[in-house]
Amino acid sequence: MRIRTHILVAAFAAMFLATALPSFAVSKEMIQLQTQVQALQDQVARMQQSMDMNMGVVKNLVEQSADSVNKMNAAVADMQSKMQGLSSENNGKIDQLSTQIQSLHDSVDELKSRLAAMSKQLNDMQQAGQNLNPGQPGIAPAPGGGAPAPGGSGPDAAAAAAAPPPDTLYNNALRDYNSGKYDLSSQEFGDYLKYYSNTELAGNAQYYLADIEYRQGNFEAAVKDYDKVLEQYPGGSKAAAAQLKKGFALLELGQREAGIRELNSLIARYPRSIEASQARERLRRLGVSSGGAVHRPPSQ
Repeated sequence: MRIRTHILVAAFAAMFLATALPSFAVSKEMIQLQTQVQALQDQVARMQQSMDMNMGVVKNLVEQSADSVNKMNAAVADMQSKMQGLSSENNGKIDQLSTQIQSLHDSVDELKSRLAAMSKQLNDMQQAGQNLNPGQPGIAPAPGGGAPAPGGSGPDAAAAAAAPPPDTLYNNALRDYNSGKYDLSSQEFGDYLKYYSNTELAGNAQYYLADIEYRQGNFEAAVKDYDKVLEQYPGGSKAAAAQLKKGFALLELGQREAGIRELNSLIARYPRSIEASQARERLRRLGVSSGGAVHRPPSQ
């Protein structure tokens, strides 16, 4: 914008001097102004060329990330298909594949976050390139074409402005979760929900908060936070996992019938999911048929 402003000022100055001086007298100042205008136009052209090269690199990165996400999704689908064909005797393999699928889901979430960040960067660079036209130095950008200034005031607005970008905050939280740094990860996922509660990955962040509580043995709090996933993000990618782990948490709390109802509800809602397979296996261990009633031990 500063370059375009300088070009406009130089151009208007040149026009003014051209009208003020006789046509047969070209002053030294006029020549200098024309030289400056030409130099500015050359500089804008070089900047445009550099931005075109950068956009090409970003496009290549976006395409590579999209390919990685597609491969991950194909791998997850293949593992889910294999797990559905396993019998109840392969409990060890089911647990192993479940862990692998969870890791793949986490990797896909991280790749999606990076892809969204690179797509935003590409759009910003394309918008900047449209605002720089080296052949038209006298045309000013349309009003309101710049980025909006951050709104709001007060401590909350200042804290939001100082927060890391959403993809950075989410990736850091996910990395710490996978590394077993649950306290730090919980704080980071909490910050993500505080500042970016309306993003695509907000439901995942809420799920990981609940899962951290589950892993730390705080089953009562985990049930409440799994409910938030189911109620606030019912269409999210972690809905089935949240309902499964809610059922497990209820069982850990000794609420056997409530846990069984939750697992049966999961099977009815997501019958072909890997979480449904895990729910059926857990019910089998409890002596309950899928969709059936609880088999109570005979009274003495």
